[in-house]
Amino acid sequence: MKEVRVAYALIHNEKTQQILMVHNKKNDSWTLPGGLVEPGESLAEAAVREAKEETGLDVEVTTIVAVNEAKLQAINEHATFVTFKAKQLNDEILIQDTEKISEAAWKSYDEVDKVMTYHPGGIENLLGNGVPYVDEGVVHSATKED
Repeated sequence: MKEVRVAYALIHNEKTQQILMVHNKKNDSWTLPGGLVEPGESLAEAAVREAKEETGLDVEVTTIVAVNEAKLQAINEHATFVTFKAKQLNDEILIQDTEKISEAAWKSYDEVDKVMTYHPGGIENLLGNGVPYVDEGVVHSATKED
């Protein structure tokens, strides 16, 4: 199976208690903004790039709030999905990748939980502190101490 990494941005509007989701044309499904990590790209860089492409928003990722994995036998892939909490830096939603994304919309927690059934405890469970993410950059030796 081919190993793939996918990074998502969880963009939360605390005032309205809504989550920004995108409608994917290929699967006719709603997901968080996100996609495949490109070669040479960090997980955080991928989440920021995908959020921009799919929503037009500039975001800053903070912590990791979920890590999921699945063996997708139909396409022979073993996927690791990393979800970052993301802070929205601008307000204008303008989808750039219109070939893949048909719509971006704010959804209630209940609406999100209906389509994101793979997060135990629901979306509200992911809105806590999360765990730190550290991009150590390029390491030139096998051990950091060298």
